[in-house]
Amino acid sequence: MKRLIEEKIARENLNLAYDNEKKELRVVDSKLEKGITLSLPKIVAKYKDKNEAAVDEVVYTVEETFKAMKMNVELTGKEKNIFPVIRSTSFPTESAEGRALVYEEHTAETRIYFALDLGNSYRLIDEKMMIEEKWDASKLKQMASFNVRSLKSPMKKDSVAGNDFYFINTKDGYDASRILNRTLLNDFHEEVTGDMAVAVPHQDVLILADLKNEKGYDILGQMCMHFFTNGKIPITVMPFLYENGDFEPIFVFASKRSK
Repeated sequence: MKRLIEEKIARENLNLAYDNEKKELRVVDSKLEKGITLSLPKIVAKYKDKNEAAVDEVVYTVEETFKAMKMNVELTGKEKNIFPVIRSTSFPTESAEGRALVYEEHTAETRIYFALDLGNSYRLIDEKMMIEEKWDASKLKQMASFNVRSLKSPMKKDSVAGNDFYFINTKDGYDASRILNRTLLNDFHEEVTGDMAVAVPHQDVLILADLKNEKGYDILGQMCMHFFTNGKIPITVMPFLYENGDFEPIFVFASKRSK
């Protein structure tokens, strides 16, 4: 995998260093003096399912990340391009440069970060950017919340064993972020006839489920594991029950469920 990535990502100004103990490949742009770290076991897992496409995704992500780093990013005047992004609680709270990222807690499994959309990529907003432009956190969160509610949320339905599953997968980078659209969730809750569950296994999908029997929980658990393993930016394998505006994690074990 290391060799495949090196062959596709070879550039004059890119330096690659492999950490055999951590199984990580560090890619550094010598001109920017900044880099990105790739976890090879995760890429190998995706390669087994997607083959060359998995490597192409990694190369694209690296190239777009460096493009974003080169841009002079300003928030003022780009208010409509600010969105919340969902990440796992293990996601770093600082940038690679050591800048504190702006975030807030969401559930025991997830956090909310904030991003400036740059077209083909985005830049996570850090506290230094906020200070330089004299923005406060409440203003940022209000804008991000409004913008994510304005996104269209087309759903694809799949019914299995008497249970209904709905998928939002627009691939705009903010599919999982739609879990923050309470109007969307509450409208869906009014339509379900069983238990309502929500899942964000990776960045590019939001799953809404109407679970009507025990089998539905098993199926949802399997779905979450599959999406989590194959997603470009995994978030959590844990689905949630949604009731009265609250998210309760569900552990699914061999046809049994527990909160």
